[in-house]
Amino acid sequence: MKSPVVKRSIVIAGHKTSVSLEDAFWNGLKDIAVNRRMTLSDLVGTIDTERQQGNLSSAIRLFVLEYYQARTNGNGEAHETTRDVMRMPSPATSILRAE
Repeated sequence: MKSPVVKRSIVIAGHKTSVSLEDAFWNGLKDIAVNRRMTLSDLVGTIDTERQQGNLSSAIRLFVLEYYQARTNGNGEAHETTRDVMRMPSPATSILRAE
């Protein structure tokens, strides 16, 4: 059985690194970048700079989780103003690639 975690390469501040994430977190991260009008590299760089502890993959998972939790009403239902944004499809182009 193939692992649901995929290792992906990314360049942050000119340095190549890799993160291991499940597709759901990866897609959520891409949606957040689109919503914030940022590149994935810039968003991951910000997450990397602001993380307090743990590895980058864990920091990304927590960031995505907190982002979507902040946009729900506490019952797992999206606020009316964010429902359409949360359904936005992931961009087809990316500077990131799966290894």
